[in-house]
Amino acid sequence: NCWWECKLVQPLWKTVWRFLRKLTIELPYDPAIALLGIYPRDTEMLMHRSTCTPMFIAALSTIAKTWKEPKCPSTNEWIKKMWFIYTMEYYMAMRNNEIWPCVATWMDLEGVMLSEISQAEKDKYHMFARIGGL
Repeated sequence: NCWWECKLVQPLWKTVWRFLRKLTIELPYDPAIALLGIYPRDTEMLMHRSTCTPMFIAALSTIAKTWKEPKCPSTNEWIKKMWFIYTMEYYMAMRNNEIWPCVATWMDLEGVMLSEISQAEKDKYHMFARIGGL
Protein backbone atom coordinates (compact mmCIF):
# COMPACT_ATOMS: atom_id res chain seq x y z
CA ASN A 1 0.00 0.00 0.00
CA CYS A 2 1.01 3.63 -0.50
CA TRP A 3 1.27 4.33 3.23
CA TRP A 4 3.98 1.77 3.96
CA GLU A 5 5.21 -0.46 1.13
CA CYS A 6 5.76 2.14 -1.59
CA LYS A 7 9.45 2.69 -2.35
CA LEU A 8 8.94 6.45 -2.13
CA VAL A 9 7.75 6.40 1.50
CA GLN A 10 10.26 3.87 2.82
CA PRO A 11 13.08 6.43 3.35
CA LEU A 12 10.79 8.48 5.60
CA TRP A 13 9.77 5.44 7.66
CA LYS A 14 13.43 4.44 7.99
CA THR A 15 14.14 7.96 9.29
CA VAL A 16 11.29 7.70 11.80
CA TRP A 17 12.79 4.47 13.15
CA ARG A 18 16.25 6.05 13.21
CA PHE A 19 14.82 8.82 15.41
CA LEU A 20 13.25 6.19 17.65
CA ARG A 21 16.64 4.50 18.07
CA LYS A 22 18.23 7.87 18.94
CA LEU A 23 15.60 8.13 21.66
CA THR A 24 16.50 4.56 22.76
CA ILE A 25 13.02 3.35 21.84
CA GLU A 26 13.29 -0.10 20.29
CA LEU A 27 10.10 -0.81 18.34
CA PRO A 28 9.73 -3.52 15.71
CA TYR A 29 9.68 -2.08 12.18
CA ASP A 30 5.99 -2.87 11.73
CA PRO A 31 3.24 -1.03 9.83
CA ALA A 32 0.65 -2.08 12.45
CA ILE A 33 2.39 0.19 14.93
CA ALA A 34 2.84 3.24 12.68
CA LEU A 35 -0.40 3.04 10.71
CA LEU A 36 -2.86 1.56 13.20
CA GLY A 37 -1.35 2.41 16.58
CA ILE A 38 -1.15 -1.26 17.57
CA TYR A 39 1.86 -1.38 19.89
CA PRO A 40 3.47 -4.52 21.32
CA ARG A 41 1.93 -5.54 24.64
CA ASP A 42 5.25 -4.98 26.39
CA THR A 43 4.55 -2.42 29.13
CA GLU A 44 7.81 -0.58 28.42
CA MET A 45 6.65 0.06 24.84
CA LEU A 46 3.30 1.38 26.04
CA MET A 47 5.22 3.89 28.13
CA HIS A 48 6.69 5.40 24.93
CA ARG A 49 3.36 5.68 23.15
CA SER A 50 3.00 9.41 23.86
CA THR A 51 6.36 10.05 22.17
CA CYS A 52 5.86 7.71 19.21
CA THR A 53 2.29 8.60 18.26
CA PRO A 54 2.98 12.27 17.29
CA MET A 55 5.96 11.07 15.23
CA PHE A 56 3.73 8.62 13.34
CA ILE A 57 0.93 11.16 12.87
CA ALA A 58 3.42 13.69 11.47
CA ALA A 59 4.83 11.04 9.10
CA LEU A 60 1.36 10.08 7.85
CA SER A 61 0.48 13.75 7.33
CA THR A 62 3.72 14.29 5.40
CA ILE A 63 3.05 11.24 3.23
CA ALA A 64 -0.52 12.41 2.53
CA LYS A 65 0.76 15.83 1.46
CA THR A 66 2.93 14.28 -1.28
CA TRP A 67 0.34 11.64 -2.17
CA LYS A 68 0.31 11.97 -5.96
CA GLU A 69 3.78 13.44 -6.42
CA PRO A 70 6.55 11.19 -7.77
CA LYS A 71 8.94 12.11 -4.95
CA CYS A 72 9.87 10.95 -1.48
CA PRO A 73 8.24 12.71 1.44
CA SER A 74 10.83 15.08 2.89
CA THR A 75 12.45 14.53 6.28
CA ASN A 76 12.49 18.30 6.78
CA GLU A 77 8.74 18.47 6.09
CA TRP A 78 8.20 15.67 8.62
CA ILE A 79 10.29 17.49 11.25
CA LYS A 80 8.39 20.74 10.59
CA LYS A 81 5.11 18.87 11.04
CA MET A 82 6.36 17.36 14.32
CA TRP A 83 7.50 20.81 15.43
CA PHE A 84 4.03 22.20 14.73
CA ILE A 85 2.42 19.40 16.80
CA TYR A 86 4.96 19.98 19.56
CA THR A 87 4.36 23.74 19.58
CA MET A 88 0.58 23.30 19.81
CA GLU A 89 0.91 20.74 22.62
CA TYR A 90 3.37 22.99 24.45
CA TYR A 91 1.09 26.04 24.34
CA MET A 92 -1.94 23.96 25.30
CA ALA A 93 -0.01 22.54 28.27
CA MET A 94 1.04 26.06 29.31
CA ARG A 95 -2.53 27.29 29.02
CA ASN A 96 -3.84 24.39 31.11
CA ASN A 97 -0.96 24.64 33.61
CA GLU A 98 0.04 21.03 32.83
CA ILE A 99 3.57 21.53 31.52
CA TRP A 100 5.25 18.48 33.11
CA PRO A 101 3.45 15.79 31.08
CA CYS A 102 4.41 17.77 27.96
CA VAL A 103 8.02 17.96 29.17
CA ALA A 104 8.07 14.19 29.73
CA THR A 105 6.81 13.54 26.21
CA TRP A 106 8.85 16.05 24.23
CA MET A 107 12.11 16.77 26.06
CA ASP A 108 14.31 14.18 24.33
CA LEU A 109 12.50 14.47 20.99
CA GLU A 110 13.03 18.24 20.97
CA GLY A 111 16.79 17.73 21.09
CA VAL A 112 16.76 15.14 18.30
CA MET A 113 14.61 17.37 16.07
CA LEU A 114 16.86 20.39 16.62
CA SER A 115 19.98 18.33 15.90
CA GLU A 116 18.58 17.12 12.57
CA ILE A 117 17.53 20.39 10.98
CA SER A 118 19.78 23.11 9.55
CA GLN A 119 20.28 26.45 11.27
CA ALA A 120 18.58 28.17 8.32
CA GLU A 121 15.47 26.02 8.85
CA LYS A 122 15.54 26.69 12.61
CA ASP A 123 15.67 30.43 11.92
CA LYS A 124 13.00 30.31 9.22
CA TYR A 125 10.49 28.39 11.36
CA HIS A 126 11.48 29.94 14.72
CA MET A 127 12.57 26.58 16.07
CA PHE A 128 14.14 27.10 19.47
CA ALA A 129 14.26 24.95 22.57
CA ARG A 130 11.07 25.49 24.50
CA ILE A 131 11.55 22.75 27.06
CA GLY A 132 15.34 22.54 27.05
CA GLY A 133 15.38 26.07 28.45
CA LEU A 134 13.15 25.28 31.45
